[in-house]
Amino acid sequence: MQIRQSEGIQTVLIGVVLAIFAAIALSSFVIINPGEAGVLSILGKAQDIALQEGIHLKPPFISTVDVYDVTVQKFEVPAQSATKDLQDLSARFAINFRLDPEQVVAIRRKQGSLQNLVNKVIAPQTQESFKVAAALRTAEESITKRNELKQDFDAALSQRLQKYAVIVLDTSVIDLNF
Repeated sequence: MQIRQSEGIQTVLIGVVLAIFAAIALSSFVIINPGEAGVLSILGKAQDIALQEGIHLKPPFISTVDVYDVTVQKFEVPAQSATKDLQDLSARFAINFRLDPEQVVAIRRKQGSLQNLVNKVIAPQTQESFKVAAALRTAEESITKRNELKQDFDAALSQRLQKYAVIVLDTSVIDLNF
């Protein structure tokens, strides 16, 4: 009877040890999918190297990985400005952008989430870039030379967002009103 009881305790102990080993082994890896980049944080401190797609080792239980989508994103933003001849001009833009996968650690440290980046950086920079581009032409030129307005806006926005590790791929003027 004691032999059976000790065999049962041994089986339970082996099961517990295997379960603990499996939990440690499974929490020691992270998979970053294509189109994503990750930031490894150990005890709350972001590490300096971005995790690119693939499988990566990480310290179990004391680390987290924030995953960022580095594929093309779309953000629509309204903008208002005044033209060279002081006419009010309002527009709606679609911004196609992506995050620089090599810079996601800097984005994580400075902005936090993608939503913070969009709300605190991309939206205000879009407004300011439109003001710069619209102020260069009259109301009539804004309509007749819409392509030039877009080119000036693209150049201003790309330059402003580059320092935030945001790559502007394209913009579209969805609506333009006076």
